[in-house]
Amino acid sequence: MTRYRLTVASSPEDLARQVAEQVASAIDLALAQRDRAQIALAGGETPKAAYRRLGQEHLPWNRVDVLLGDERWVDAADPASNARMLQETLLSEGPGLQACFHPVPTDRSTPELSSEAYADVLSQVCAGDPPRFDLVLLGLGDDGHTASLFPGTAAPTVTDRFVTVGEGKGLPRITLTAPVLSAARQVIFLVSGAAKQEALRRLLDPDESPQRTPARLVQPELEVVILADAAAADALA
Repeated sequence: MTRYRLTVASSPEDLARQVAEQVASAIDLALAQRDRAQIALAGGETPKAAYRRLGQEHLPWNRVDVLLGDERWVDAADPASNARMLQETLLSEGPGLQACFHPVPTDRSTPELSSEAYADVLSQVCAGDPPRFDLVLLGLGDDGHTASLFPGTAAPTVTDRFVTVGEGKGLPRITLTAPVLSAARQVIFLVSGAAKQEALRRLLDPDESPQRTPARLVQPELEVVILADAAAADALA
């Protein structure tokens, strides 16, 4: 059974600091053991402040491969692009500029071809079957989704591929599958906002169905760290 460790931050600044520090620590640990580190990061609005802080961490970023857990199938310059968000935060200035970013190839003619191209990138960058990240940072949707594994869609059920096409909020998306997310050496969920209270409660409920809450499909060997703000964790008190 997956074990969870919840830490509640005292403020938005504290949450961003804790995320940046834990990701930096995972990178340090990986680089002490191997030549390169591979991390997969969440998209969306919530992690922006953490990524800005992370980009200022003095790490050997030239030895760090950065990928995305999922991406909307849009042009890289689109405001909805997670790659664009990373370019404007983690990769915009400071030490983080030196990281090796591997964006999802959203310029293919179909989402399926983009999915296949990203699977090729993943296999080249990450060793293992399934590929094993040193760290995966995930968000949690108010409907219980993570990455682009949305309830009621086919993506959460895919176990024979490393990357698949998801569908969420009217957009096709490219997403890592549950087996890849679960293979990570460390998994962190970043959860913020009162709208996430019910989803967080369900994530922590051992009797909750992964079909209703696909975030529960992420089942790594070690405990899952959840970094949340007070608004998200309030209902757990």
